[in-house]
Amino acid sequence: MVSWNNATQIKEQIALVELLAKLGHHPEYRSGKELYYISMLRKEQSASFCIDDNLGVWYDHGGANSSGIKGGNIIDFGLAFWYPMPLKDVLTKIAGVMDIPFTEITDIDSKVRRPRFKAAKVSNYDIETIKELDNHPAITRYLKSRGIWEVASSHIKEVYYTIKSGPKAGRQFFSAGWQNDNGGWELRNRIVERDFKSCLGKKGITTLPGCKEAVSIFEGFLDYLSWKMDNPHAPDSIVVLNSVSLMESAVNKLNGYFNVNVYFDNDNAGKAALLSLKNVIPNAVDRSYTYAKYKDYNELLLAKQNKNLLFEEANIYQKMMAYYKR
Repeated sequence: MVSWNNATQIKEQIALVELLAKLGHHPEYRSGKELYYISMLRKEQSASFCIDDNLGVWYDHGGANSSGIKGGNIIDFGLAFWYPMPLKDVLTKIAGVMDIPFTEITDIDSKVRRPRFKAAKVSNYDIETIKELDNHPAITRYLKSRGIWEVASSHIKEVYYTIKSGPKAGRQFFSAGWQNDNGGWELRNRIVERDFKSCLGKKGITTLPGCKEAVSIFEGFLDYLSWKMDNPHAPDSIVVLNSVSLMESAVNKLNGYFNVNVYFDNDNAGKAALLSLKNVIPNAVDRSYTYAKYKDYNELLLAKQNKNLLFEEANIYQKMMAYYKR
């Protein structure tokens, strides 16, 4: 029979990364002490499902799934993964996947408990320096590849930091950094062929004050800066979530605006976030039709820039002939 005692033992004796491996899910990459997976709780293209294996906890930065559970321990994961299965059946599922009979996990002394570290807010990095843009060519290339270089200098910095512990202890890294309202840095860069994203410091939204009548809200800063490329003189106040899971933090910032313009991604997480927002801000207007054929505003921007480039290449002969006929 499954009991609350079983649940405690599962949390202490089974590693979430081992359960995910049994289920066929493996990390895309490691950032410091955290492992990042393509979320198995919802559809996404870039890894945002994060596990701290030392603490035995997980968090889905892409937002809640159909269960509404955004993070927690291995039991919380089971409740989200096998939603809407009740707790008793979830425990049975976990034990079955891990090939652990209940008679075995019921006996506390028959297993050596897997050690867990007590959660503590201790940083795993040291920020060495913050520089203006155009110092590191790799960061410059990355921002230019995203089509936002012309507007990046007033919002983005180059962040240089060192990892303090773990397999990468002592190694120095650098990324483009966008600061949130809590003083943390949202990091973006390209490593080989993969886009890297992480956060140094406390996660939070970013607000930029503007006019008092209109506010525009974005999931991430790349989309905001892409919009700014198209709307350089727009007076709107700005809210950037930096993660759809921070929606609740943004709601209070949106109250009082007559026009609330929403530029969320054209995917399941973006649509769910929009519905959640409209429940509390009924006058919020979905502006994703602006990039209806694309996942987000940045994809639209890149498509337009590539189209312009192809047009220039297609007409280079006519331009050359016109020059020589002068």
